[in-house]
Amino acid sequence: MENIKKNLYNQCLDYVNQRIETAEKAIKSARESANDDTKSSAGDKYETGRAMMQQEIDNNQLQLNEAKKLKVVLDQINPEKECDTVQIGSLVITNKGNFFISVSAGQLKVDGAIYFAVSSISPIGTKLMRLQVGSELNFNGKEFKLIEIH
Repeated sequence: MENIKKNLYNQCLDYVNQRIETAEKAIKSARESANDDTKSSAGDKYETGRAMMQQEIDNNQLQLNEAKKLKVVLDQINPEKECDTVQIGSLVITNKGNFFISVSAGQLKVDGAIYFAVSSISPIGTKLMRLQVGSELNFNGKEFKLIEIH
């Protein structure tokens, strides 16, 4: 299970790093476009284009900040740590699915098995937090039983 947790952690890290890189590239591209507009435009058209580019930069900056927050969460996880109760960094095996409590990165695969990377503040993450093996919970009308925690 330790290797599975490391693999899931690395997939989440790749996901977050990709989001950071994409946002940074978009910001750089929008700034370059705004600078190119400065050289070729004048008047109202210039101001409108400049405002649109600034809005694009602002939106990408928000995405960059959110991705960096996710990176901070991942930096707090030690994938080698074992635990008795569900906490950030836990790999939770239930009768209805497998969950990696980390960041909301969606469905991940390791060795053909499906795992869901979920945030501790997501609806299912909130319900799983601090539970122990053998605990049961109801989520969206389904009964979940915790089989293993790693």
